[in-house]
Amino acid sequence: MTAPAHAESPGDGSPVSMRPWPRWFRTLFLSDLWERFGFFGMQAILVLFAVAPRDEGGLGLGKADAAALFGAWIGLAFMLCLPGGWVADRILGPRRTLVLGAAITTAGHFALATPLLWLTPVALILLAVGMGLYKPNHQAMLNLMFRESGRREAGISLIYVGIQVSALTSPLIAGFLGERVDWRLGFAVSGTAMLIGTVQVALAQRQFEGVGERPGRPLKAPEARRAKRLTGLTLAVVVLLLSGMLAAGGLTAGSGIALVGMASIVAPVVGYTVLYRNRELRPDDRRRLRSFLWIFLGSTLFWSLIAQDGSALTLFAKHSTDRDVFGFEVPVSWLQSATPLFILVLAPLCAWFLLRHGGGRAGVPAKFSAGLLLTGASFLIMALAAGLASGDSKVSPLWLIVVYFMHACGELIVAAVGIAAVADVLPRRFIGHMLGVLWLFAALGGGAGSGLVRLIDVVPEYLYYLLLAVLALSVGGVLALRRHAVARGLAPLTAEEAAASAPPDDPDAREPVKEGNPV
Repeated sequence: MTAPAHAESPGDGSPVSMRPWPRWFRTLFLSDLWERFGFFGMQAILVLFAVAPRDEGGLGLGKADAAALFGAWIGLAFMLCLPGGWVADRILGPRRTLVLGAAITTAGHFALATPLLWLTPVALILLAVGMGLYKPNHQAMLNLMFRESGRREAGISLIYVGIQVSALTSPLIAGFLGERVDWRLGFAVSGTAMLIGTVQVALAQRQFEGVGERPGRPLKAPEARRAKRLTGLTLAVVVLLLSGMLAAGGLTAGSGIALVGMASIVAPVVGYTVLYRNRELRPDDRRRLRSFLWIFLGSTLFWSLIAQDGSALTLFAKHSTDRDVFGFEVPVSWLQSATPLFILVLAPLCAWFLLRHGGGRAGVPAKFSAGLLLTGASFLIMALAAGLASGDSKVSPLWLIVVYFMHACGELIVAAVGIAAVADVLPRRFIGHMLGVLWLFAALGGGAGSGLVRLIDVVPEYLYYLLLAVLALSVGGVLALRRHAVARGLAPLTAEEAAASAPPDDPDAREPVKEGNPV
């Protein structure tokens, strides 16, 4: 795989922050804009749709089940990012897998928009599969095209600008149509946005000039046969399990959520172990992978906390906030536009900061710990708000606005730094696999979030948020104390290591990853 002429290349004499963003970057920017419009539109109304009574077109689930459903769906989507990365690395290549994921996601949105309630689980599975194929490979294309970690982090942060335009407008449009007109209409708007994004990225093949067009580690014939057997066996076991549960009357929303939760615990352990034992890895690769486990586990905790935005915090907004503004009751889904609005404002500042202070491994654990500490502090605020809203009392939505602001700051730090750091841990032919494992640990966070949220029915709500705060602050503090040890473990590939670990027919993989120069 060779880099195109316009791909990022360090050492061209121009300051990192002054070079213009190329066409391929604008394509990936816009494709994510449409994909996130669909995602945030669905997120804004999924829990509300789930708790709505059947005679109002909803699923009629209880509060805890509806919140857990969202966490389980997020967990499933994140879990499928590992197979999505594997498909790109071994079969299709990142670009074609990206297009396939976009198409499947489009089908899922439109399936959710039909009036047939029995299609809802099918639609959610399609959306999870599509996201699992799309997300790691959109990130893989960014990492493959960028050559500098500082430029890469800044580019990912700027993509958050486009994402947050979608995340800001989508709840306002899809949320309003879903809550006030018809749930299905809100889902259809999301599907239309995703359709536009699918067409746009499918027509942009030439801009990448062959990068990501082929799998980095194509399957050999024996491996392909083993993969087919394993896939067939896995599908057979899943079908038999679900058929048995259906026949016994045990296939319910609760049991489905529990199955996803259990799978989300097993999957990251298996995924990490398989990658760690890969025979192509050198001892230094494994050393970096061991150190990066801190980042994997930090992602787990962070995304389990952020998942509360679409579940527990949405229900808090519905039942415990006074949303009356001059006689107009603000839709619950509109409050979810607060986080993207803050990210939209803060993303350019974050990109500038990352360029100024460089990328690289040295700052990765410190930045991750800062994101966790900030998120933990936000749940201290939520604990106070929940205490004031006990009983029939309601609080101002400004409490949630402050929390969403802190989540926006944490997300900008954790998402950009974590995704960018993945590219520097192992040789580039493993990039899809590494991103898949990263999202497996995020899936564990989603699964944990779907289980944690059930505590709301067991303990006082203020205590629930206080427990989340203590957990985030503790882990963030430990990571901050160990930041130097983690950074040493993530020491960069030398030219000799990179050349020795690369296959002879992959010149791009032999090139060591170069650190960006602070401006």
